[in-house]
Amino acid sequence: MGIEKMKMPQLGESVTEGTITKWLVSPGDQVNKYDPIAEVNTDKVNAEVPSSFTGTIKELIAEEGDTLEVGEFICSIEVEGAGSADEEAPAQETPASDDSAAKEDKQEEKKPVKKADKAQGKVRFSPAVLRLSQEHDIDLDQVEGTGRDGRITRKDLQKLIDSGNIPKAGDAKPAAPAKEEPKQAPVQEAPAPAAAAPSKPAAPAPNVPVMPGDVEIPVTGIRKAIAANMLRSKHEAPHAWTMMEVDATNLVGYRNTIKGEFKQREGYNLTFFAFFVKAVAQALKEFPMINSMWAGDKIIQKKDINISIAVATDDALFVPVIKNADEKTIKGIAREITELAGKVRSGKLKSEDMQGGTFTVNNTGSFGSVQSMGIINYPQAAILQVESIVKRPVVMDNGMIAVRDMVNLCMSLDHRVLDGLVCGRFLQRVKEIIENISKENTSIY
Repeated sequence: MGIEKMKMPQLGESVTEGTITKWLVSPGDQVNKYDPIAEVNTDKVNAEVPSSFTGTIKELIAEEGDTLEVGEFICSIEVEGAGSADEEAPAQETPASDDSAAKEDKQEEKKPVKKADKAQGKVRFSPAVLRLSQEHDIDLDQVEGTGRDGRITRKDLQKLIDSGNIPKAGDAKPAAPAKEEPKQAPVQEAPAPAAAAPSKPAAPAPNVPVMPGDVEIPVTGIRKAIAANMLRSKHEAPHAWTMMEVDATNLVGYRNTIKGEFKQREGYNLTFFAFFVKAVAQALKEFPMINSMWAGDKIIQKKDINISIAVATDDALFVPVIKNADEKTIKGIAREITELAGKVRSGKLKSEDMQGGTFTVNNTGSFGSVQSMGIINYPQAAILQVESIVKRPVVMDNGMIAVRDMVNLCMSLDHRVLDGLVCGRFLQRVKEIIENISKENTSIY
């Protein structure tokens, strides 16, 4: 028998951490390889984490609500046979055997957490605990943990924050400050893999007064992740914006004549959005620079045209991906839009459904918006907002005024990668494709 430790997996491109929202197993449970053991929430997806081994759950290292970096240990499993190959290499460099390591793990499990150990940096706190303590200036040496073997949990800190009774450094034992100093220095040196850089402490939360009748809504892990990604995009990518007005009268007429037959034949709706995604994919093929990403010392121009589409729920925003959209028909794109939106709203979206996006198209017109400036889906170089199609009086080329179906296309771009000229030509091409849609020019299948 041996002890294997499972790590937080990477559940998507650019995903660096995940929050354990629910454990599906308990210590002592038997699991098979690939059995789901936990539900994990990231900024991109909610997913079940499968077991990497067959055996018995030994210890749940992370607690529900803990946020851990990719590669950090989340649980240990007792399995038959020797350790995995990637853990055997380090063992050869040290005299300790797998059996002795297992014994040390058992001894560590039985050893209660002491304040002295915390002060000397011997206790490893979870990233969520470290982050919360730094945000609220909590002295962990003065906190009594309620977790396994006295470990401090995120819930312990949240209870202190809610009560307002936050222990600060220096509050305890004021009569012997000289003895406290050696304890304080090592605390700052304790491992903090997921915490922000110590030179830049997190900004304090704004002091918002709560009045009678106000409703306090806890910020979920996925909402925090969305906020962090949006902030990163705005801070790192110099955003520029451009908008183009498009006459969609021909599109509206053509789609309205075939939508009933299409729904009856295919079983799902033929939306306007599918036409726009197809037009964008075609234009990206002609203007490949738009299909690029910033990589520090170089720009990566992506070969595949994978369109991310924004799908919102009541409390979150997801961006599943239509892979190789330029190779798909309008019918195929409409089917994928329907399937991906259904997965999001039923909670069945998988990590692979979110990976590989190279350009984002957002259907802001679905809720009546006529003009908006989207935040770029980092690390992509641009995002296109398709606004609501509305009837407006338009002066035609012959000088006559006519009522036309008009739509605004609003594009946000990363000015490190793209300039206004190439984006203007790209939007002109999308406009040309949309305005020339007709029964004669456009094939749905």
